[in-house]
Amino acid sequence: MLRLSHLTRLYTLPLCLGGLFFAASLTPSLIPRDWLVQGLLGGVVMALGYLIGRLCITVWRLLDLPEPAGQGARALRWILGLATAGIVLACLVSARAWQNGIRARMSMAPLENMNTFRMLALAILVFIALVLVGYALRWVFDRVRFRLYHVMPARTANVAGFVLTALALIFLARDGVMNRVVIALDDSVTVAQRLFADAPPPPAAQNVTGSADSLIDWGALGQPGRDYVLGGPGAADIADFTKRAALQPIRVYVGRAQADTAQERADLALAELVRQGGFEREVLIVAMPTGTGWLDPGAVDTVEMMHDGDIATVAVQYSYLQSPLALILETRSGLDQAEALIGTIHRYWRDLPKDRRPRLYIHGLSLGAWSSMHGTDLFVLLDDPIDGALWAGPPFPSIRWQNVVASRNAGSAYVAPVLADSRLVRFATHYRDAGGPEGWGDMRIVYLQYSSDPIVFFTTSAFFRAPQWMSEPPGPDVSPDMRFIPVVTQLQLAVDMLLANTAPAGHGHSYFAGDYIPAWVAVTAPGDWSAADTANLIAYCGAHFQKGCSAGSDRKALKTSAGD
Repeated sequence: MLRLSHLTRLYTLPLCLGGLFFAASLTPSLIPRDWLVQGLLGGVVMALGYLIGRLCITVWRLLDLPEPAGQGARALRWILGLATAGIVLACLVSARAWQNGIRARMSMAPLENMNTFRMLALAILVFIALVLVGYALRWVFDRVRFRLYHVMPARTANVAGFVLTALALIFLARDGVMNRVVIALDDSVTVAQRLFADAPPPPAAQNVTGSADSLIDWGALGQPGRDYVLGGPGAADIADFTKRAALQPIRVYVGRAQADTAQERADLALAELVRQGGFEREVLIVAMPTGTGWLDPGAVDTVEMMHDGDIATVAVQYSYLQSPLALILETRSGLDQAEALIGTIHRYWRDLPKDRRPRLYIHGLSLGAWSSMHGTDLFVLLDDPIDGALWAGPPFPSIRWQNVVASRNAGSAYVAPVLADSRLVRFATHYRDAGGPEGWGDMRIVYLQYSSDPIVFFTTSAFFRAPQWMSEPPGPDVSPDMRFIPVVTQLQLAVDMLLANTAPAGHGHSYFAGDYIPAWVAVTAPGDWSAADTANLIAYCGAHFQKGCSAGSDRKALKTSAGD
């Protein structure tokens, strides 16, 4: 018969470790968490700690090491239990202050109530559910290995049973994940894109992407493309702000459904850009969108306004999926499209007379930054370099971004690096701009990244090693109470990635116009532009729009009466 003393001896360590993991999960990370998210995270972390404790006991027994027993062992279990309870209680009491500390740094309203009991109840339910799943898997494993005992030695049967159970679990998980991916893909195409038959009538104006005279099929643009080409400030909006004459900005966009290959879409983008006179403008920007094809109006609208509309932007969609799904399932699609588009535009631009071609820049946000960095061939640029690039929120897997950060000057912060004499590459944050248009070399590259952005600063090695940026003084919007805790920090950062876009503008992965504006000034050096103009444009965007600056009166006039 299983005695109570045996149960306490068997489960004290796993439960204490699970409790300590739960307490650690309450500590702050990069993005604020509400009680619901914290409950889910706490339950998962608690189950993981419990699992590690059980594995430790299993390994101890496999090594035939003596188990603690007697009065001393019982006293040790009491000490462990009481110490764990005290730590959990202390962290529960501090949890609201920790979360409010992050919220204050992001100018968010403080939490009046952490809903501690709800959060704790949810964490326990999640923990119990995961433990039951673990026991179910153990039951399956036992059934398989017991049957194999009849045909093979016990040790061999144990190994074979474990392998068969693991394979069955992998197949089940794979099928479940793939079903969800298919559903997500279907939703992305039918809801977000509204292709072909679901598209509204095309614009009446001829010199617009998707019009009757355009080389681009209006129905193939999809919702993100249509919003982009019809959005943004018109010539009248720009002139009203600058008090100078302005042109209508050119926006060329090619949808994923337009052609089968990346090169075909790039060739169409070039042909449409030529048709609309994009190479006759002062500034030309090749922009890579995010996974669904979205381009941040806070980035595009602002640079159009500071250049009096004498600007053309060209973009090509490479996926229908949200960026995380596109990153996992279509890793090459964005990279291939960026290579094709940037290479095609650069070759045509390179052959134009230098005194009659626009200044050429590259831009991308998030997954668009990753793909456009990859597509910018530095060896080709040695022959005839572009004028610059602005990359915002570069995802952590980008090798080029990693290499640039690794090349920073000694003593330079990981989250805000300084490279050499800052003539080629500069980093901008929400609290430090790129330093203006002075002091550059022939090419200007700016990385815009927030110190609280987990998409940028996530690391796959945080299970057992603190990220480099955690060894430095925290950024203004990062809690000074954040500490590295093995295993737990990795899971906290993973949750932060899922919540990255929920942060207020200017924090997390929510990039906004107020930070794009000085970065674009540094990169593109608009003529007849002053620090007062920068401040006025920032104020204008803040007063009129959350992220973009698109009043769009002229753009709206380009729509038909049945437009979006």
